[in-house]
Amino acid sequence: RLNSHEQEQVIPQSAATQTAVEFATTEDMLRQDAGQTPVPPAVAARLKESIKREAPPPRSWWQRFFKD
Repeated sequence: RLNSHEQEQVIPQSAATQTAVEFATTEDMLRQDAGQTPVPPAVAARLKESIKREAPPPRSWWQRFFKD
C-alpha cells in the first residue's frame, strides 16, 4: 500500500512516459504509425514482386515526340 508521498512520486513518472500526439489528418496518423511499425519480410517481398509486375506508366507526349 502506498502512502501519499509515494503516490505523488508514482503519478508524475507514469504521466511523463505517456505523451499525447495530436494529428491534423488521418493521413498524418497513418504516416506516423507506418514509420514506427516494421514491415514483415514476407510482406515486403510480395510487395516488391507485385511492383515488378506493374506496367510502366505511359510516356508523355514530349517523350514520344523527342524519342529519348
